[in-house]
Amino acid sequence: MSADFLIDNLRVTDLPSVLSIQSESYPGYLVESRQVFLSRLSLKNSCCLAAREGELLLGYMIAHGWQADDPPPLGIVVEMAEQSDVLFIHDLAVSNSGRGRGIGKKLVEHAFDCARSKGMTVAQLVAVEGATRYWRGLGFTEAQTAGNLRAKVREYGADARWMSRLIPAGSTNS
Repeated sequence: MSADFLIDNLRVTDLPSVLSIQSESYPGYLVESRQVFLSRLSLKNSCCLAAREGELLLGYMIAHGWQADDPPPLGIVVEMAEQSDVLFIHDLAVSNSGRGRGIGKKLVEHAFDCARSKGMTVAQLVAVEGATRYWRGLGFTEAQTAGNLRAKVREYGADARWMSRLIPAGSTNS
């Protein structure tokens, strides 16, 4: 496969491929329904993206504006957020055939550009399944959790970690 791929907006018609990539990337308790993904695509401050090689979906990112330090519960259909303090990165997955090509990093960079255009300056996420090191490599740091936030993060699994970072000023894409 060539190293060339295109990043653009994730579309409703991509959802069958998204669900397939999700299933190959995550254990069953983290697999979410089409309706969950559709609800995030529909949010006003959606920054949901796709990495494509021709018609083939290589990876996706589900990200959207949300309230700071308050991730939506896992597996829930969300409605319009009242405010968008931060970019919440809900999900990032790359197909087995797309791994090792820098797709995840490019999806994050494009999501930062999208968030910046909507006035967001901070990104937050829950790192799952040992992905903390990956996210650290992209500049995210672990943040302390307590109370309601700690309980929500635990819903994502025993090794889940709450992480955040500032969105860099200016375009991150070359």
